[in-house]
Amino acid sequence: MPKSRREFIKSALSVAIYTLAASSSMLYSKLANALWVKEYFSPGTFDDTLRHLFEDAEIIDSRKIKLGRLPRVAENGSSVPITVSSSLDNIERIYILVEKNPSPLSAEFIISPAVEARVSARLKMAETSNVIVIIKAEEKLYRASKRVKVSVGGCS
Repeated sequence: MPKSRREFIKSALSVAIYTLAASSSMLYSKLANALWVKEYFSPGTFDDTLRHLFEDAEIIDSRKIKLGRLPRVAENGSSVPITVSSSLDNIERIYILVEKNPSPLSAEFIISPAVEARVSARLKMAETSNVIVIIKAEEKLYRASKRVKVSVGGCS
């Protein structure tokens, strides 16, 4: 406990400065994260999105990627379910893209190698399109896709 009013004010100011410094660094990280999200999920063409995410890396078609719950015909494009699982080893990331959406990248999942790679999401689809899943594992890129016919568009 402070012995004088001066010591109390000094300790209170040091706590306030520490709190301000901590909150400003958290604010910066939120802003940096927001810029990253804006950059990756911004509107553009499918080819531009692939180039931005993977540059000119080779993407290999793989039967080890399973697209579950993804219907061939979606009655409403505003909520299209998808489950992705894979038997590939050391999966680092899973990307879900919708080819004809205004923003083709729908989701990105960062996966720990210690867990089974299985993710689930609901997609918004503007129109009938290919849904492409790309998995990064052991510094290689693998792909699986499925065409989904949309009766009523879900995003504009």
